[in-house]
Amino acid sequence: MINIGIICPSEIALRRFMPALSKVKDFNFIGVAYADKSEWEGANDEIIENEKIKASLFVEQYGGKLFNSYSSLINSNEVDAIYFPLPPSLHYYWGKKALLSGKHILLEKPATTKIEDTIDIIETARNNNLAVHENYMFIFHNQITEINNIISSGKIGDVRLYRISFGFPRREKNDFRYIKKLGGGALLDAGGYTIKYASMLLGGKSKIVQAKMNYIDEFDVDIFGSAVLMNENGTIAQISFGMDNSYKCDLEVWGSKGSLFSGRVLTAPEGFIPEIEIKIGNDIELISLTSDDAFMKSIQYFQKTIINNIVRNDNYLSITKQASLIDEFLSNNN
Repeated sequence: MINIGIICPSEIALRRFMPALSKVKDFNFIGVAYADKSEWEGANDEIIENEKIKASLFVEQYGGKLFNSYSSLINSNEVDAIYFPLPPSLHYYWGKKALLSGKHILLEKPATTKIEDTIDIIETARNNNLAVHENYMFIFHNQITEINNIISSGKIGDVRLYRISFGFPRREKNDFRYIKKLGGGALLDAGGYTIKYASMLLGGKSKIVQAKMNYIDEFDVDIFGSAVLMNENGTIAQISFGMDNSYKCDLEVWGSKGSLFSGRVLTAPEGFIPEIEIKIGNDIELISLTSDDAFMKSIQYFQKTIINNIVRNDNYLSITKQASLIDEFLSNNN
């Protein structure tokens, strides 16, 4: 049995993580921690009380207990693993503390905001024989395998181009995505998804050869961007992303015989039935794919990284590869 706690009573933790966790065998929810004032820069009594109220909802719905500081949960002997749905800039500091306290960690994406921090997290985990998982849930959805199978079948011929787009309308101005000191920015949020998927489609030797981050006057973080990735065979993936855009979550695969189109490829919720369109000449075929619970399967994979050293080491490499591609993007930005 793996005893798991949560640092920060966030919406995604209550709305998505807890229902998914309840379906995974051999995990036991211990409780949720809210920050004390010393752990939250600029926090006052009202903010902390509001966090306590939100944390109480977890306990009311799922049991467990309240921890009145992040540190108390990290140092608890009752806890084996911790889920971190914190803003990205806080992942490194608290994630490393958890590793040094002997806890396995599940980090919301991105794992950290800098490649140096990601490498340090991975090395700390490796040196302490602990698991780290970066929660890009979409990669575990059945539709990813089903799309791969259609491409590899030759139905649309040889791939000439991949195109991945992910963007959404502007959220509230105080959302962490729009705040630089919290690790905001479109690249680290929506862009990370497109880079992750492009590198999966292109293979392990893919690299970023062109990149652009775009800004608008209202914010000090990048709001939209694009890039070109290429593998050793010269196959190209074009990616675009943003967080002040009309909604898109699309994959297009252009082949020598036809094309494949898919929507909701990165964000399919539980129970949603994905649909792809295959166009060959003037003929259009619509194919329904399999619904799935990608969040649950991501937690199950985290479980595998805890109990299986081979899976754990593979995941270290995957997380480091993603951080390297983000770093390549920044180096190529012009």
